[in-house]
Amino acid sequence: MTTYIIVDDEPIAHRIIEGYCKSLPHLKLLEHCYDALQAIEFLNDHQVDLIFLDLNMPKLRGFEFLRTLTNPPKVIVTTAYKEFALEGYELDITDYLLKPFSFERFVKAVNKVTNTTTVSPAVAPIVQSESAESIFLKGDKKHFQVFIDDILFVEAYGNYSKVHTNREMIITHEKISQMEKDLKSHNFIRVHKSFLIARKKIKEIEGNLLLIGENKVPVGQTYRSILKKLLN
Repeated sequence: MTTYIIVDDEPIAHRIIEGYCKSLPHLKLLEHCYDALQAIEFLNDHQVDLIFLDLNMPKLRGFEFLRTLTNPPKVIVTTAYKEFALEGYELDITDYLLKPFSFERFVKAVNKVTNTTTVSPAVAPIVQSESAESIFLKGDKKHFQVFIDDILFVEAYGNYSKVHTNREMIITHEKISQMEKDLKSHNFIRVHKSFLIARKKIKEIEGNLLLIGENKVPVGQTYRSILKKLLN
């Protein structure tokens, strides 16, 4: 789980970022901060993995606030001002998002954090057997190794796919039709034009909905025969 706070003086920015984060189950909101001084007070008493940081704020601007932190967490800047990007990367920020930004661009930024966040010493890392099968998914200028047994379901996303796993969601350049071919031999089943599911991850079947993890996946009308086979 990656914990985060939002530091922005605009309530609408908080709603947009929190709304995006709710689609990513590995993110947990700890606090809404509406200026940098409120963020400093919160960080004095709490450990945070990620800050979504606006730049043009009253009292103390975003990068001025960042310079006050001796051991800052990962930072994704969210701003309407593109001219400060170079200064941001000199401060070792993770990414620089220009408002208004899309969900896809937001996920790319978050993936940079969740794929580099170190495991807390108090939490045992998940160890995969060397024989565990995996695939490489092409994402934003990089390839992600994903263990097939971790995949819950795949969701169509235009010309891309969202691959939902036990711990994260990855957007890949592969279409769902290609993902279906790649995963067919691993007992993945197409149950909707937009959904491909791991059969063994199904918890419950209720009407035309499949409960997979904490997610409800619909069964398309043309795929009802597959649901009947599952029930039999």
